[in-house]
Amino acid sequence: MRALVQRVTRAHVSVGEEVIGRIGPGLCVLVGVTTADDEQAARRLAAKLWQLRILDDGDGRMNRSLADRAALGEPAEVLVVSQFTLYGDTSRGRRPSWVAAARPDQAEPLIDEVVSGLASEGAVVATGRFGADMAVELVNDGPVTVLVEI
Repeated sequence: MRALVQRVTRAHVSVGEEVIGRIGPGLCVLVGVTTADDEQAARRLAAKLWQLRILDDGDGRMNRSLADRAALGEPAEVLVVSQFTLYGDTSRGRRPSWVAAARPDQAEPLIDEVVSGLASEGAVVATGRFGADMAVELVNDGPVTVLVEI
């Protein structure tokens, strides 16, 4: 699994004119699933995201995680959006190949597993709509963007 993680001051995802997921300060996570991924990988990704120390600690350092926020009684917000294009292979030609991206019937339950893993830890999770044509709007805080691979 691959996740592009951005620290945000706010983010939302829309389908058409309808906002279907919205968060305040927290993490916007675009998640890609590959053919070799399974439930164990999804659980590991959720745990990694929960503990990832890229949030501001109040002194201008990236020392806090979603878990730290929750422990302090602050909202631990995360927006999770499925993003099969994270597995686009651009090594040849000008058109990406999507061969490594998992098929929807494999990917959707694994995205759901990441979401439920984060929620079970205490995160306030908003999501996109799997397979929909979505628009994601965010304000990247920092800017901070990291790629997490499991």
